[in-house]
Amino acid sequence: MRRVVITGLGTVNPLGNGVSHTWDKLIAGESGIQKIENFDTSDLVAKVGGVVPRGEEKGEFNPKDYLSPKEIRRTSDFILFAIAAADEALADSGYIADTEEKQARSGVVIGGGVGGIEDSAGSGITVNLERTPRKLSPFFLPSILINLAAGQVSIRHHFKGPNCAAVTACATGTHAIADAARLIGNDEADVILTGSAESSICRVSYAAFSAMKALSSTEDPKVASTPWNKSRNGFVMGEGAGVLVLEEYEHAKARGAKIYAEIVGYGMSGDAHHITAPAPDGSGAFRAMNAAVKRAGINANEIDYINAHGTSTPLGDMLELKAIKKLLGDDYGKTTISSTKSAIGHLLGASGSVEGVFLTKALSEGVIPPTLNLTDPDDDAQGFDLTPLESKKRDIKYALSNSFGFGGTNGTILIKKMED
Repeated sequence: MRRVVITGLGTVNPLGNGVSHTWDKLIAGESGIQKIENFDTSDLVAKVGGVVPRGEEKGEFNPKDYLSPKEIRRTSDFILFAIAAADEALADSGYIADTEEKQARSGVVIGGGVGGIEDSAGSGITVNLERTPRKLSPFFLPSILINLAAGQVSIRHHFKGPNCAAVTACATGTHAIADAARLIGNDEADVILTGSAESSICRVSYAAFSAMKALSSTEDPKVASTPWNKSRNGFVMGEGAGVLVLEEYEHAKARGAKIYAEIVGYGMSGDAHHITAPAPDGSGAFRAMNAAVKRAGINANEIDYINAHGTSTPLGDMLELKAIKKLLGDDYGKTTISSTKSAIGHLLGASGSVEGVFLTKALSEGVIPPTLNLTDPDDDAQGFDLTPLESKKRDIKYALSNSFGFGGTNGTILIKKMED
């Protein structure tokens, strides 16, 4: 297998638009969670969310920076987020596919969890129930299909290599990164834009997740997302996108690219237990992490930092720690862990890729983001270094990120600091 490195980063998330802007806010302990104002929540359990800030100020997301007004009307927000994050990641990498040969060796692997659910539940249903189906736009399907994020990005940048989309619920982003790493490792591409995007902040998804009793009922947005805290009562939904440029090591070195980190391990597993609940012994999470560690050829206790799935659900948080403790053994307290979902919420299909961006920044900058609101840790969290409230500096050689999704699908990536 060829070596795979990370040479570009891009993100749009509830802290704002752009890696530098959102990273600074993240390590400063700021929260991107706010009260929902774009639809009525009076009869819903959840009333807060990780909404992408929009506008024309620095750090805000403005679709007009990427597409024309006509194109914006034809495009779901999750695709707009993916385009913005991909543009930033590619510019950060300095890579340009300016020949037919380069284009054929450049691919896109960008997925999503639910795609254009707002448009599906909004204009699609409205037209069919209240108006004639002939009024439905011919751009309706291209605006909601999950793989159209990858399609739009590939068209925009003339990437003609592998083009696909992972769709594995909340594990999507991590699986997309792993899929892209395999494609490059197997010599099917030299460069791949990879990640995921989601725009699920709408009434129908809030109603659906509320019916499952999955969302936090805390109305104060600043303390609603509380991973591992005794007060946690569900996750806070978020939106956005994360995109990374993965590249074959020798290819990156030959063009003098800036290299953030090397992807040295990835693992996948299935709980085979329940459509929404994780396996009660955390065995699926353990197997995914263990596979990543084995692939990297290291000992688990060499991992310095874990960006946990840590969604703030009563059951899931503790099962992940249980799996981590099994992986690390008696040294579990020496590895630093945090959940960046405490600051941005749970971005569903986009969570793994945005956290992949944050994981890479943590390793390259030597700074671990905090777990906000962790003032009263669960009894089962005792002994873990969970980075409560404030970020901290630490030299990181190996860093790991977890993502777990409905259906019992699990994914882990493991990255290493470049030393040569």
